[in-house]
Amino acid sequence: MESSASCPADAAPLAKRQFRVLVGVTGSVAALKLPLLVSRLLDIPGLEVAVVTTERAKHFYSPQDIPVTLYSDADEWEMWKCRSDPVLHIDLRRWADLMLVAPLDANTLGKVASGICDNLLTCVIRAWDCRKPLLFCPAMNTVMWEHPVTAQQVGLLKAFGYVEIPCVAKKLVCGDEGLGAMAEVGTIVDKVKEVLFCRGSSQQS
Repeated sequence: MESSASCPADAAPLAKRQFRVLVGVTGSVAALKLPLLVSRLLDIPGLEVAVVTTERAKHFYSPQDIPVTLYSDADEWEMWKCRSDPVLHIDLRRWADLMLVAPLDANTLGKVASGICDNLLTCVIRAWDCRKPLLFCPAMNTVMWEHPVTAQQVGLLKAFGYVEIPCVAKKLVCGDEGLGAMAEVGTIVDKVKEVLFCRGSSQQS
């Protein structure tokens, strides 16, 4: 369901929804799992979901398979015409209670670690309120994962306060075998539940 360049409605009372999750998807082959991930998140009672995609991620899924609002770079520019218009990456940051980047490819990992914000997704991340949880799921080729710069970049994201959902070892689509595959969808959803439960408990106490 592609965006019509409007942000998710912000008027829903808290009593009618518990949490809003913004899923970021980047150009890893693991983006094939986006429809399943969104479906599993929507199974969580009271959860609202929206998706921000990079242009390269679009290669791996069909928008028709995504049953929530899907935002991409064009939406940012279509919404803003003059000074009084909304800024989408800021509105999305305000809307979401939690951000989940799954998969986070090597290219976007490098951008986020360096503070680069040259598309809608990286602008949302750069503008993210670090008092709210941000989870990331690395996904890349094994040799890319083992490159020394990867550990440095992942360490920087964790130092920012972001939560890593570690990649796993398996035979990759490219034929290589080893670490680098995105965590299983079930693992990701369980982590989201855990973080939201802890956040909900802290807000109530």
